[in-house]
Parts: sequence; structure tokens; C-alpha cells
Amino acid sequence: MRVVIAGQGYVGLPLAVRAAEVGHQVVGYDVDERRIKRLAVGESYVEDIPGERLRPLLDGGAYLPSAEPGDVAGFDIAVITVPTPLRDGVPDLSYIESSARLLARHLRPGATVVLESTTYPGTTEELLAPLLEEGSGLTAGRDFHLGYSPERIDPGNPQWKLENTPKVVSGTTPEGLAAVDGFYSQLVERTVPVSSCKEAELTKLLENTFRHVNIALVNELAMFAHDLGIDVWEAIDAASTKPFGFLRFTPGPGVGGHCLPIDPSYLSWRVERALGRSFRFVELANDVNSHMPDYVVGRLSEALNERRLSVNGSRVLVLGLAYKKNTGDARETPAARIVELLTRMGADVRAADPHVVAGVHVAEPTIPGQRTADHHEGGPLASVRRVDATPEELAAADAVVLLADHDEFDYDAVVAHSRYVLDCRRRVTGAAVEVL
Repeated sequence: MRVVIAGQGYVGLPLAVRAAEVGHQVVGYDVDERRIKRLAVGESYVEDIPGERLRPLLDGGAYLPSAEPGDVAGFDIAVITVPTPLRDGVPDLSYIESSARLLARHLRPGATVVLESTTYPGTTEELLAPLLEEGSGLTAGRDFHLGYSPERIDPGNPQWKLENTPKVVSGTTPEGLAAVDGFYSQLVERTVPVSSCKEAELTKLLENTFRHVNIALVNELAMFAHDLGIDVWEAIDAASTKPFGFLRFTPGPGVGGHCLPIDPSYLSWRVERALGRSFRFVELANDVNSHMPDYVVGRLSEALNERRLSVNGSRVLVLGLAYKKNTGDARETPAARIVELLTRMGADVRAADPHVVAGVHVAEPTIPGQRTADHHEGGPLASVRRVDATPEELAAADAVVLLADHDEFDYDAVVAHSRYVLDCRRRVTGAAVEVL
């Protein structure tokens, strides 16, 4: 089949590559021409898709990266994998709307459109379907199939990939579900059909809200435990030995990526708008997790004060700019807020990250008329001085802050050469190390 994947980011690119590998003719469409140019020469900006996997598909013609709207014509299956950010606390679905209008111009009877972007329950049927129908003159469920399948991509996860992660699938009609399920069954080991698109949309929000709330719980526990002189990490280790009724979550400098800082708020917004009630768990988790970067800076300031230093004028080395280990994903990374706060307070901030490459790992693509949402263009991560975590850099820093514990860092060197380390991931131990 001719398959169009709208959006070639952390979700869309792995999906496009997998679809091409199983034999489909795939167009990876993205309005970000920088991405398309890199993909066209076999250069990947997503760690899960190395260039060695991409180039044979390009050479054989199975995969075409394109920023030309006309290249989406003639599709049998189209999947929308575009960002759904928040703008002032309100869901911004303009990326979905733009993709829908483009696909509608080329929609043919018998084709299938699937939405993967995380959003609130009802988006597929209440927003996407009318846009496709208006632009094509066709009727969803009668002339073309429509469905929703939430993405479950975990960048940098060596165990769970697209292929072996169960895929939830849905359709607006039984025939639509069959079409969506038939497509994904070729790509993944197991599909999980649900009764409607709303259940599938809620599934994604439930998964991420569950993580968001539990991370907020241990983050708040970490703050209280520190003030009480209790080792929260040891307590988490002990609790993790319970074989039932407990799942391990650990503290950190904040949450990042698209999922946790954004997705639960979609559900909270929907509940407030539809029912007039607040989703208190989500709002509390948002408050705790969003303030973790400020707490990290506060802890660092206290540690410097104890050493008769102030943040103003101190040299601080930040290890890790990504929101999680072993990935270049800097979307919504708490490191941006931490770097910004330290810089405002007068610190000489330097950062090391072997994965987050300036000008390569962008936050999100853009749609026409919108400014590039790129952490490396105008944000705090653009101005921070980039260095390698050498013994010289470690020794020269008044404080080292470990934010993303990439395996590439030499942790023996971190312990041996650093005067003080604030370890937000509990990766190192030593006399000069303080754990979040």
C-alpha cells in the first residue's frame, strides 16, 4: 500500500521506517525542511532509527521523506503523528488541523486515516472527522475509514520498541477498526482492539496520567524526606522488594518529553470543559513536577552557601540536557528551566550532553506560519556553553549537577574530580556527592 506518515519526529519516523520495512511504499511528510534534508541523505536525528537502517529504504525507494504537499497524493493509509502542545494551558490542535486539511485534499474512497497524536477523548470524531469530510466531500465510516491508535514510543528504551510494544487500535466503525487493525498487525507483534476511538484516546491519557501522578508523589516525598533527614532512595529500594501492590517510581529534576508535562493536562482540560469539574490529581501533579527544577536550583544554592559560595559567580557544570537518559530528546526538558534559572542568578553555566546536539535534536516541527519550536533556537539551551565532561571541566566547576544520567558519562571521573555533585538520578556515590 501507499502509506503517508504526517510528522517525522520521535513517533512518525520509527513508524514510517517500520512500514517501509514490511513492504509498503511510504512517504514521510514533514513541513520542517531541515528534517527532510537530513533524512533524504540518510541522516537520522532519532537514536532509535540509525542511519544504517534508514539508508537501504531510501536507496530502494521504499521510503521518501518529503516536505512537498503533493507527495501525499494517492495514499491508501495516512497516519497523523504531529505534536499536540499546550498554549497557555489550552490544547493546541493546529498541527492536527493542518494535517487533516492537507490529507482531505487527497482523500479517496476506501482509504484509511489514523490519528496517533495524543489528545483528549473525542478529538478523532469531533474534530478530525469533520475536517476530513469538509475537505474531501466524503463521509467518514461510509466512504473512508477513520481510527485512532495512541503512540507508545519510549525514546532510548533498548527493550521496548515499536515492534514489540502492544498497539491499541480503534475505529469509528467495525470496518474502520478492521482496517486500522489490519495495518498495524503488519507492523507490531500484538494489537489491542478497543470498542471506540474515545476509549483509545483515554487509554493514552490514563497511561501518562498514572506515571505523572506517581512521579509527583515520589518527588514530593523526596523533598520532605530531605528536610526530615531521611534517605528516600533507600525507602524506595526497600518498598520495591514487595512483590505485589507497589510499582517503583523514582524522584528526578522534573518531567520532560511530550507525555508527562503535557498529556495529562489534556484530560484535565477536557474534564473541566465537558463536566465543569477539576481533575485534582492532575493539577496537583502538575504543580509538584513543574516546580522540581526550582527545587533543584534551591538545593544547589543551599549547597553552595554551605561552601561559602553564592550562585552568582559560581561555575556550574550541568551533565545531561535531555529529559531522560541515553536519548537526545530535549522536548520540555527540565534542564532548560534549570539552566535558565542558574543563568539569571549569575552562574557561569556549562553543559555536557553527548546526545543532545545543537541544531539537530529539535523540540517539535512547525506548521506554516508558526515559529520553529526549537530548544536550540533562542531558548536557554541555545545560549548555554557546551563542553565535554572532561576531568578538567569537572575540576574547574564549583558544582556539578547530574540531570540525565547518560551511560556515556565517565562516572568514576565525576566522583574523582568534582568538588561537589548534586546527583538528581542517584547514579554516583562519594564524599562530595549529594543525592536529590
